[in-house]
Amino acid sequence: MTPRPPRRSPLALTVLLLLQDTPLHPYGLRRRIREWDKDRVVNVEPPNVVYQTIERLERDGLIAVKEVVRAANRPERTVYEITPRGREVAREWLLDMLSSVREEYPEFPAALAFLGALAPETALPALERRADALERAIDDLAERVAKVATVPGGVPRIYLVEIEYIQAMRKAELAWLRALIDDIRTARLTWTPPS
Repeated sequence: MTPRPPRRSPLALTVLLLLQDTPLHPYGLRRRIREWDKDRVVNVEPPNVVYQTIERLERDGLIAVKEVVRAANRPERTVYEITPRGREVAREWLLDMLSSVREEYPEFPAALAFLGALAPETALPALERRADALERAIDDLAERVAKVATVPGGVPRIYLVEIEYIQAMRKAELAWLRALIDDIRTARLTWTPPS
């Protein structure tokens, strides 16, 4: 029987690539993800998700325990490192994730699929709140990028491309959402919800 290939996820890829940089313990991995602002693209909530991912990667032979350390008055911490097989798998996953189009299942399209369950006058304020929230998120991200750009020596663009992507997607969503809102307001899009 052929062994099952390791199950990939954005978090598993992130853990592998961070461990290529330096061995870390689970708490250090979670902290590094947040410090590097990668929690915008990788969900590290709840905290145990990092531990579960590490257990899976270790079980699959992609990472291994490097050492167990204990600092004064702190519990023992297991430090992990990537294995040679983990390096190969991380590269394969990264190339595939960059080149393939896969179905993803975010909440907003799922809600749109059932927009007709609400009356237009009920749906419209919710959509307007989302548009306002998107505008704030776009502005907030632009401010954060501007702050990073002022760091002495600057941050190379390669470390900001996912933020560029997020901004482009948010701006495209906002433009589409504003058009949808306008269509509902002007009755170019109307429907009768089920009773």
